[in-house]
Amino acid sequence: MTSAIGGLVSGIDLRKPLSEGELDTLYRALLEYHVLFFRKQAITPDEQIALAKRFGPIDIHPFGRHMETHPEVGLLDQTQPKRDGANRWHTDSTFMRKPPKLAILHAVKLPDCGGDTSWSSMIRAWELLSPALQRCLEGLEAAHDITGPLRRAIAGGHSVGDLEGVRAAWPDEIHPVVCRHPDTGKKFLYVNSNFTSYFLGMSDAESQALIAFLFDWVRSPELQVRFHWEEDSVAIWDNRCTQHYATADYAERRIMHRVSVAGDWIPS
Repeated sequence: MTSAIGGLVSGIDLRKPLSEGELDTLYRALLEYHVLFFRKQAITPDEQIALAKRFGPIDIHPFGRHMETHPEVGLLDQTQPKRDGANRWHTDSTFMRKPPKLAILHAVKLPDCGGDTSWSSMIRAWELLSPALQRCLEGLEAAHDITGPLRRAIAGGHSVGDLEGVRAAWPDEIHPVVCRHPDTGKKFLYVNSNFTSYFLGMSDAESQALIAFLFDWVRSPELQVRFHWEEDSVAIWDNRCTQHYATADYAERRIMHRVSVAGDWIPS
């Protein structure tokens, strides 16, 4: 855990229904620490879904792989990661008008070495920028594009169907570069290397130079926490104000179950 992000939670059993008091305490902790970690939580898919539903309706990713028996549960099952979704800082699904609110990730099976996940605080990323650059960024808007990750998926050997059809169904979504958290009012950066493609109202050269700086900025160690998974570890993170990075450095099977909570906020 670091001063910027991350909290380790003990004394709670995620397999059991949370009381209203426990749920409120957990959510307030999430707002403060942005990502919460739990050890020794042998939750079933049904229990993981039930936990997620306490925070809101389930979001089912339109392109991800899911458990056949539990379509609400995203299945991350790889032996040698193809690096299309890993090794890249991102916020989930910002190509959507209302991206997911939060996500719950459960480590089911892990390699002997590797497979850590890191998170970065976009609130701290904003706070550490100079006032001059903050003034430059406020009021800017950026396009978020689904096709970049899909092209990387194709290059990694995945089938994504009709790319142009997907592009027509999911046109660019325009979001502010600087948002306010709907619950805390804190400002945070809202650009990520998976989906943000250009800034509106700028030349391509200007846009790409600023994007490159911001993509590099979110990789600053001062913004991050890195979590070493153990089997039956669980992470819950606020997808609105964080980015995460799955390290593709393993050659043994790694199985993770993810359930996301649907967004109830249009970035603003």
